[in-house]
Amino acid sequence: MTTIGWMQIALFALLILVFTRPTGRFMHKVFEGERTWLTPFLGPLEQFIYKLSGVSPQEEMDWKIYSAAMLAFSVVTAAFTYIVLRLQQYLPLNPEHFGTKHAPAWAAAVTPDLGFNTAVSFTTNTNWQAYGGESTLSYFSQMAGLASHMFFSAACGMAVAIALVRGLTRRNAKSLGNFWADITRSTVYVLLPLSLVLALFYVDQGVIMNFLPYRTVHTVQGSVQIIPGGPVASMEAIKELGTNGGGFFNANSAHPFENPTPLCNFVEMLTIFLLGAGLVYTFGIYAGDTRQGWALFGTMAVLFFIGAAVAYTQEARGNPLFSQFGINQSSRSLGDLGGNMEGKEVRFGEAASTLFATITTDASCGAVNSMHDSYTPLGGLVPMANILTGEVIFGGVGAGLYGMLMYAILAVFIAGLMVGRTPEYLGKKIEAYEVKMAMLATLILTADVLVFTAAACVMHVPHAAYWNAPGGTSTSLVSANTNNSGPHGFSEILYAFDSTTGNNGSAFAGINVNTPFWNLALGISMLAGRFLMMIPLLAIAGSMAAKKKVPASAGTFPTCTPLFAGLLLSTVIIVGALAYFPAVSLGPIVENVLMHAGRTF
Repeated sequence: MTTIGWMQIALFALLILVFTRPTGRFMHKVFEGERTWLTPFLGPLEQFIYKLSGVSPQEEMDWKIYSAAMLAFSVVTAAFTYIVLRLQQYLPLNPEHFGTKHAPAWAAAVTPDLGFNTAVSFTTNTNWQAYGGESTLSYFSQMAGLASHMFFSAACGMAVAIALVRGLTRRNAKSLGNFWADITRSTVYVLLPLSLVLALFYVDQGVIMNFLPYRTVHTVQGSVQIIPGGPVASMEAIKELGTNGGGFFNANSAHPFENPTPLCNFVEMLTIFLLGAGLVYTFGIYAGDTRQGWALFGTMAVLFFIGAAVAYTQEARGNPLFSQFGINQSSRSLGDLGGNMEGKEVRFGEAASTLFATITTDASCGAVNSMHDSYTPLGGLVPMANILTGEVIFGGVGAGLYGMLMYAILAVFIAGLMVGRTPEYLGKKIEAYEVKMAMLATLILTADVLVFTAAACVMHVPHAAYWNAPGGTSTSLVSANTNNSGPHGFSEILYAFDSTTGNNGSAFAGINVNTPFWNLALGISMLAGRFLMMIPLLAIAGSMAAKKKVPASAGTFPTCTPLFAGLLLSTVIIVGALAYFPAVSLGPIVENVLMHAGRTF
């Protein structure tokens, strides 16, 4: 650990705090259709989209129609991406001829199950990648199929968050806004202009942006190396801004073509939190009391600092077994690195790597600049636990806000039980229906993670060759697909379903997931984690919008105070611990105990 490392964490937090208010104010104006400084330039584009699609932004929807529109949009865009991936050999911008008989020997095919998994992944804002981008997908597939979905899925999450906010803050209303107007405005005024600026910045930093064929070069050692190209900078911009996380290259933001400099790395981290933090302030404006937003922000900030501190300290301490082999980690003879540098880029070091890992799993981003599988057990527990909370620590674009509002409903319900009073939130009574919907969303996510993890651990593969497993007539999925045994192998499986259910997309790696079972199981997990959480929350929004506000009284529990923030923090931690502590104990916690006893996996 170094002072510079802690200063980097503090600087990041300070800049997010500075950007939160102006970003939140701007997005409130955008979603309310108010004039902004971008309206003269982008207003005609917005109106053209409405005219082309036949949408009237003034025509509002109730929660059922809003949900139906969201689902229809997602189904159509997922089908479009699946078609693009499966037919990429017939489409342009395919200089390496992927999918054709002229493809290089190292190229991989997009099978039906992989196409399904990838289309679902980018539709749900998960961006889980069971493929290597530079060895599987053409430039057209990366742009039209995947990068376009990074805008669509991010806009969809923002729309659902704003719909829930409207439901909580409107009174005696039947509608939540217009889904088509919400995704159009978020894309035109927020995602597109910011992505353009970021893409230009990334090009300046050295992120590549071209359509050239891959180059074959001879190294000074006399070997042959293939250097890929592609339109990376444009995809990199929306990758972090929309908390998508899908990398153009298999190594993601550890690849120097995606993330070449420390400054680029720091800006990528800022953009992951930028819109998620801003939406919390947007909520405060809608509520008519920005303290409501700051209460949520404070809860998220505390959880962020806990995760960042634990991850950094654990990785800086490194593996205690090294000292048993005469390796003195306290000496800084290797460029002042020390600690656990396995799976980390030397140009980033421990602080920037663990901070990135914390941020990307606090949000439902999933971009990585280091390999989480190589972290120490407790260091790796941080990204795992971040996702298990439902990624409400600023969270994905929109997803973090609506996830934290779900916990807020549960928190005021618990407070009401303690004092024997009907719970209220923002002046509206929280009744049985809202609590049931919130608990339904919570239990669906928990069951999704745990049931799939248990199934993957006990199932056997009857046809090993078809499932890409080693030889044998009945092979355990654990032994067939994980590179590690014991608790670490279990952690790899748990993290996989944790990541897909939480729509994060990062991985512990060390596990072969490009098989029919994993592609289908993880795809179903992504769908459940996205839509079976969204729909109950939209149902809550519809119910709350129709209610009238109750005047505050002496018995009203204020939800804009540090006391409420503390209760909300406790609710997030307790619900997560009750649901996942047994599973986590079998993975990283047991592994940490055994590591100190001299065993590795």
